[in-house]
This record gives sequence, structure tokens and C-alpha cells, in this order.
Amino acid sequence: MKDMNYYDTFIQVAEDCPVSAAIVPKAKGESRTIPVIQYEMLSNHPYRYTQEDVLYEVFAERNQISEQERAAAREKFFSKGQPCLRTSSLGKRNGWGIHHDPQGKVAIYAVESEEYVKLMNDKGITQCKAMRSKRA
Repeated sequence: MKDMNYYDTFIQVAEDCPVSAAIVPKAKGESRTIPVIQYEMLSNHPYRYTQEDVLYEVFAERNQISEQERAAAREKFFSKGQPCLRTSSLGKRNGWGIHHDPQGKVAIYAVESEEYVKLMNDKGITQCKAMRSKRA
């Protein structure tokens, strides 16, 4: 299985992100949306999870995969390509930058925060942007 994680990388908000201050994603009705699950994982546990962990946990929760089935299901999940966190609504629409540390662990930072600006200006890490919502 190919490693899908980023290392020493900062994903800035998308060029066409509609907000200038980060917003917390909201659940729709009873079900937690993908951005809500991602936000809760990354804001409640900064630098605990890798990109792969986040992508898989969202999939597992939304597909109600039991704890006993998770290891086998994870291998199957990553046997085909998966979109990375650059496609997440957190960076595309909600105003959150996504930082991957040297171990590939992830945390989020509000676009208006000092930490975001510091990471954005850090020449020692790879810089990229979240995917645009619309074509250029």
C-alpha cells in the first residue's frame, strides 16, 4: 500500500475560499457531514492523526463499519485511490489551513490566526493550496 500522507506540508486555504475568517462546519440534521467529522477529529486532537487516519475514519463512520471489521476494511479502502485533504471543505470553503508535521500528523489553523500566517510564511515546509471549488 502506497503512503498517502503529507510530511512537513502546509495546505493553505483555496484561492477561491469564500470566507476571510474560519467557520466551524455544521451538521445537517441527524447525520454528521464529512467536514464536521474532519473538523472534530483535527480540532479536538491536533497532531494525533495522519491524513490517512482522517480519511479512513470519516469513511468508516459514514459507512457504519464496526470496530472488528475496521482493519480489513481500511486495507480495502486504500487499495484504490482516495482524494487527499486538499479536497476537504475545511480548506476549500471553511477557511482552515491544514498542517502536516514531520511525522505526517495533522492539525488545522484558522485562516485569520497568527499560527496560520506563521505556517504560510515558513519556507522550511512545503506549501500548497486547497483545491479550488470552481475552475479558473
